[in-house]
Amino acid sequence: MRERIDAALQDAVENDDKRRAATLRLVQVAIRDRDARCRELGHDVVPDTEIREILNKMLRQREGSARDYEEAGQIDLAAEEREEMAIIQEFLPPQFDERAMQNACEDVVRDINARGLRDMGRCMSALKERYPGQMDFVRASCMVKDLLRSE
Repeated sequence: MRERIDAALQDAVENDDKRRAATLRLVQVAIRDRDARCRELGHDVVPDTEIREILNKMLRQREGSARDYEEAGQIDLAAEEREEMAIIQEFLPPQFDERAMQNACEDVVRDINARGLRDMGRCMSALKERYPGQMDFVRASCMVKDLLRSE
């Protein structure tokens, strides 16, 4: 994933795409910061799974900022935040839509033979293992909880 981000940054610089280059530099800085913290703790650099977490956090931040800008009537700034979100999303796996997420939750509940809310943790662990970064796990947990309540 690092190589993809580096290559995209080089391409943006070569094509004089300032917004894209600035956004990708911010991504690189966030990754380097996390790498530095890991090295302080005696670990290697962060794996791709943590890079996905960093990117998802950056998306959530920009979503909140865009919403705030829209509420304040600053539509141009909200549009800039959404442009940055689109750039960041290019490096994340495609997100499940509502129906696909529901199907994945149903499959996991059935596959691990979950029989009640006590199996919630096992279901969520299985979802995170099978579909890393591909869904909003907060929404997925609500779906799983509903499925387990009906068991």
